[in-house]
Amino acid sequence: MLSASANEPPHAAKPAPEADKKSQDAARLAAALARPAVAADKPAAGKVEKDEKGGKASAPLTKPLIDKPLIDKSLVEKPPKASAATADKVAAAVSAPDDDAQVDLSVKIAERLAEMRARQAARAAAAAKAKKAAEAKRKKEAAIAAAPKISNHWDYDGEFGPENWGKINPAWAQCGKGSRQSPIDIRDGMKVNLDEIDFDYRPASFTEIDNGHTVQVNVAGGSFIQVGVERYELVQFHFHRPSEERINGKGTEMVVHLVHRGRGGQLAVVAVLLERGKPNEAIQTVWNNIPLEKGQLGSPGVDLDPLELLPNRREYYTYMGSLTTPPCTENVQWLVMKQPMTASPAQMALFSRLYPLNARPLQESGGRMVKESN
Repeated sequence: MLSASANEPPHAAKPAPEADKKSQDAARLAAALARPAVAADKPAAGKVEKDEKGGKASAPLTKPLIDKPLIDKSLVEKPPKASAATADKVAAAVSAPDDDAQVDLSVKIAERLAEMRARQAARAAAAAKAKKAAEAKRKKEAAIAAAPKISNHWDYDGEFGPENWGKINPAWAQCGKGSRQSPIDIRDGMKVNLDEIDFDYRPASFTEIDNGHTVQVNVAGGSFIQVGVERYELVQFHFHRPSEERINGKGTEMVVHLVHRGRGGQLAVVAVLLERGKPNEAIQTVWNNIPLEKGQLGSPGVDLDPLELLPNRREYYTYMGSLTTPPCTENVQWLVMKQPMTASPAQMALFSRLYPLNARPLQESGGRMVKESN
């Protein structure tokens, strides 16, 4: 039998060990690097290039002018190609801040938003305050426009006449709402034994004024009346045309009111009706000293005796009423003399030129008690 070695080729080489393989690879690489590069534009063998004019070209060079080493591009190291996911991560890392930067940015945004909200709230509050102030001003102006106009002016007719006295000034409310106003038509008086009025009048100096409503005489102190236990001092007297008082529906051409005040401020008014007849000396003294201008206070250098304004008979009617001019104060005791006094037609006419009508209309008696002397 033939041995196994007899079947092998006589010159077969044995596999090279690992070190020999590496030596061979290095040798091949060195040889490749040592070979000259083949020119890219080398013509094919056996052909002759022609020039542009059709002539023969020179024979090609057998060797390149410059030896260029042939570089195996596969052996040049290339940077690793990043995956798409890796690129996204890099872009995100570049574009997005780190955690601390994100926190700082969030804080700044929050602060900015808070600042904007604060400004908006301030503007809204200022607008609301301005709106509230404007509304308050509008309401105030509307209230002023709707409120009754306060005035101290009054008259006997027209817009400022007696029917409007209570509306002109709140202090005069009783003129429109009082329950015991004067004058009244004196009817059905209860005849009783009234206390006599004790007139203790004395001649005295006086001042005089045409106040725009009547001629008023302010009497110096010292003249009184006594009614029962009450004592009143004469303060002033003035005139109305026609008489404000009526007795059983009948009035007179004029009346003089003598106003008295008690120690506690209580008022008592004596009313003396005036009819045409003989001249009255006290009235003439007053007419002689009327000031030339309304509102001007005159101080005549003569005395006046109030007793000359009183009738001889002293019977009277009495009831509780009010002043007959604003503020129409109530709780005034009225003493209306039954017997009239006289004044001449000339004296009546003189006053009528100044005040043809200065009497308040009659007021409701409201069931008030009226007493009269027997």
